[in-house]
Amino acid sequence: MIERDDSIPEKKSVIGQTTEPEEQTFEIGLRPQTLEDFVGQQALKDNLHIVIQAAKGREEPLEHVLFYGNPGLGKTTLAHIIAKEMGAQMRVTSGPALERVGDLAAILSNLGHGDVLFIDEIHRMNKTIEEVLYPAMEDQVLDLIVGKGPTARTLRLTLERFTIIGATTRLSLLSSPLRDRFGMTYHLSFYEEGDMARIVERSANRLNVPMDKEAVYELAKRCRRTPRIANRLLRRVRDFAEVKGDGHISQTLALEALRLLEIDPSGLDQIDRQILETIIHKFSGGPVGVGTIAAATQEEVETIETVYEPFLIQLGLLHRTPRGRVVTPRAYEHLGLSVPLSQLPLS
Repeated sequence: MIERDDSIPEKKSVIGQTTEPEEQTFEIGLRPQTLEDFVGQQALKDNLHIVIQAAKGREEPLEHVLFYGNPGLGKTTLAHIIAKEMGAQMRVTSGPALERVGDLAAILSNLGHGDVLFIDEIHRMNKTIEEVLYPAMEDQVLDLIVGKGPTARTLRLTLERFTIIGATTRLSLLSSPLRDRFGMTYHLSFYEEGDMARIVERSANRLNVPMDKEAVYELAKRCRRTPRIANRLLRRVRDFAEVKGDGHISQTLALEALRLLEIDPSGLDQIDRQILETIIHKFSGGPVGVGTIAAATQEEVETIETVYEPFLIQLGLLHRTPRGRVVTPRAYEHLGLSVPLSQLPLS
């Protein structure tokens, strides 16, 4: 069994840090309000526009919608946009927050016709809550058991027609019966670099931060094709510009700030590099299990699987295999290391 290596200094990553309340307020201020204002995910937007207009034309609530994809790609933002486009009130909760059937019953019974209930991290709901949700989603009824033992009876409450929008980073953890009750399921993919530049420029304008085009492109290249990370980096670079300059973000100043944050030109931070170096130096390049990597790097397994690993795989630096994770020759090259003969392709 691999124990945590206490010799590794604990570092706070800009990429993987949790979203604090102050940052949530910051992100809300930058959030697009309409589909037209939302940058990227064009095919998804086109489909949403059609179904929203069709539902409004029929004067019906929208079908239940499920968004899945990596953290920070815009699932919550799209849920807010849908509610606004439909002219509906929106209630927000999360899978872990729905601990008891009574919690769900209180929320559902207070929804009006056409209202939207957004459930973040929907894959983390417990099975009891799921089973109560099935008839509510399909038939707009809520079946509650009143009392215990022989005197227990079922009470059926009729609900208004409403829309559930679910968001998850782990689609595979949703049960099939729950997935099947969503009329629409959309995958949010990583953004193109051009879209990321538009997002950075838009956010800088919203914050009234003067920024050179070259600086915009530097951030767009290094934000892992993820809007949340782009806005987080912009916030840090803005702070740097205000302390080290006059608030204007030039390319030179942006590069200095990114170097201080240890974000390399490919968007990798110190934790990404630590993961790759751990697999290379401690496990001869792999294969190695993600649990072992987590113990050796002092990161949570879920953080590695949802935050770091997808981007490393996108860049071709890491492979998933049935036996575990394996670094690629490109990973050695990225870290400035010689590629072992065993990793070289056969001629």
